[in-house]
Amino acid sequence: MLDVYDILRQPAVYGTLGVFVVATFLDLLRRRKERFLMASPVDLKHQSIELPGEERVHVSALTPDRNFIEYMHEDARTVYQAFLRGKAVNGDADCMGSCTDKGSVDWISYNEVYESAKEIGSGLIHLGLKPKSEALIGIYAQNRLEWGLFEVGCITYSLVNVPLYDTLGPDVCSYIINQGDISIVVCDTTKRISAVLEKASSSPSLKIIIGMLPKEITPEIKQEAQDANVQIFTLQELRELGKKHMQDPSPPEKDDMYTVCYTSGTTGNPKGAMLTHANIIAAGAGLQKACYPALTFIPDQCHISYLPLAHMYERLNVLMMLMHGGKIAFYRGDVKVIIDDVKMARPSGFCSVPRLLNRVHDKVMQGVNGTNWIKKTIFNMGMKSKMADLEKGICRNNTIWDKLAFKKIQAVLGGNLEVVFSGAAPLSPEVISFLRCVLGVPVLEGYGQTESAVISTLTLPGDHTTGQVGPPLPCCEIKLIDVPEMEYYAKENKGEICFRGANVFKGYLNNPEKTKEALDDEEWLHSGDIGMWLPNGTLKIIDRRKNIFKLAQGEYLAPEKIETVYSSCSLVQQIWIYGDSLQSYAVAIGAVNPETLPALASKMGVKGSLEELCKNEQIKKGVLDDLMKIGKEAGLKAFEQAKYIHLYPGTFEIDNGLMTPTQKLKRVDLRKFFVKELKEMYPDTM
Repeated sequence: MLDVYDILRQPAVYGTLGVFVVATFLDLLRRRKERFLMASPVDLKHQSIELPGEERVHVSALTPDRNFIEYMHEDARTVYQAFLRGKAVNGDADCMGSCTDKGSVDWISYNEVYESAKEIGSGLIHLGLKPKSEALIGIYAQNRLEWGLFEVGCITYSLVNVPLYDTLGPDVCSYIINQGDISIVVCDTTKRISAVLEKASSSPSLKIIIGMLPKEITPEIKQEAQDANVQIFTLQELRELGKKHMQDPSPPEKDDMYTVCYTSGTTGNPKGAMLTHANIIAAGAGLQKACYPALTFIPDQCHISYLPLAHMYERLNVLMMLMHGGKIAFYRGDVKVIIDDVKMARPSGFCSVPRLLNRVHDKVMQGVNGTNWIKKTIFNMGMKSKMADLEKGICRNNTIWDKLAFKKIQAVLGGNLEVVFSGAAPLSPEVISFLRCVLGVPVLEGYGQTESAVISTLTLPGDHTTGQVGPPLPCCEIKLIDVPEMEYYAKENKGEICFRGANVFKGYLNNPEKTKEALDDEEWLHSGDIGMWLPNGTLKIIDRRKNIFKLAQGEYLAPEKIETVYSSCSLVQQIWIYGDSLQSYAVAIGAVNPETLPALASKMGVKGSLEELCKNEQIKKGVLDDLMKIGKEAGLKAFEQAKYIHLYPGTFEIDNGLMTPTQKLKRVDLRKFFVKELKEMYPDTM
């Protein structure tokens, strides 16, 4: 039976023009009737505790006695045990699946995954890998079901997979293969198999390539492999070997190596971070403890896997699903149709990066601005109401405004969301608040590094403030250290962020010098990021110690700080700040937003294609003026503001070599790519 609220929601009762009055009235009534206060595990005014001592170490309010959490479940202290736990909870239920062109997900169960994994693991052992020897196996592929099967196969037999970023060139692949003495590499496409074979002569350890997809192993590829003296097998052939030579599982111990995850390599060769089973289990436990009881991981929740599995962010996402009997839907490999894949999977949580979430924001706002005044007014009234809720700690998606204004937006991400996670880079406060309003779910921002199993802090459910990344997770402790050259001092609650805890890695593979640079004698991991403690015990990222450069007048410039500020400009999708030590000013390269730049041009009376607009001096000045205004409002000093800008009609992508797979700018490659444009902005030095 309909209650009064349901009846009054029907447009026929009050007519279109009465929607504003009735909607507002209903919202006021419902606010009195119910409060959806997101429970937080700690007092939001005191989210971390500063321990006694000169180091000013901060710990989570959940672990004031420094009794850091190392695992959440007694029967899941390794990734293998975590999988078995999920299998015990939900063995016959869906575990992993592939999004298809048919508009559905093809699933296989936990039991089927385990049987396949044992065949794969046994096959690898028959081909020469030894369990418990920390033998490394390279995986060079996009996210796909087969990637997941190899992952479970490796942990079942204490083998260590080494993800090769799917966009790495042959030279970097060869470097990693040689450094890790890798004998077996798994690839998914002909192109990637060829890339590995191309450098086989300079990779003496490489003996075997396994193709995930039979159709990709063409006669030409077989000939290439033969010429390179490398054996090649299909996945099916590997599984057949495993069936014939089945081995009993050789489970890992908690301190055994789980993976070697190569950092992005913004400059020079990448470094292989050695992470143990205990490291990632601790990170997962810390995340789960920080979210409880507001958010819980339960059987049958779904995750859409599209962020690179070569990065620890996605590996942690997968672990959390497998440990609790959830399911993982692998996207089709094409980011252009990712929204269709999300609708197919209907995920419970959406894990993303700022760049994609920014595009969601821009796309929605473009649609709102292009609609009629009635719909626009309803949207704006809904946003105002939902923002008022956030200020009171209420985050919900069952208001009249959700039905009138936000339902279609929520459906774009599957209509089943319980939470959104963002990581890899800062997400602007405007976009965070926008998403919390239109989606009606917590939007949590995590911060960490590959070396800390990707996460060390997390904004807490119930805390709807912005501009901070939360308190330390209950698996680690954090301190700030002085950076005198940048005038940051720990006594003033500012300094370089350092982590220590169960989630911190054991070092870089075969690279003791870089390990010593990252880990000090007391096992503190030095991040290179500058943080500031806020009064409520949360951490705010304010600068970057690395990548700083000095201008001619002696002022230090931190480009990432400026880029973070400028990222709130709707006219650009991406921004890169560059400075020359012989010059007194910084310059910018902006990848323009094709959905908002034409509106600026129209306002200025400028016509032309996107490429033509980017070359127009009037448009350049308009974009630069907007950036200067944003910078001034954010407190940037005059010397930190960009003096000139070049507008780029494309985007910085992994595929064009300007972004790392973890969504960081490749500064050296950007400088090479835009050398002509930089010379025009620095005519006397380039």
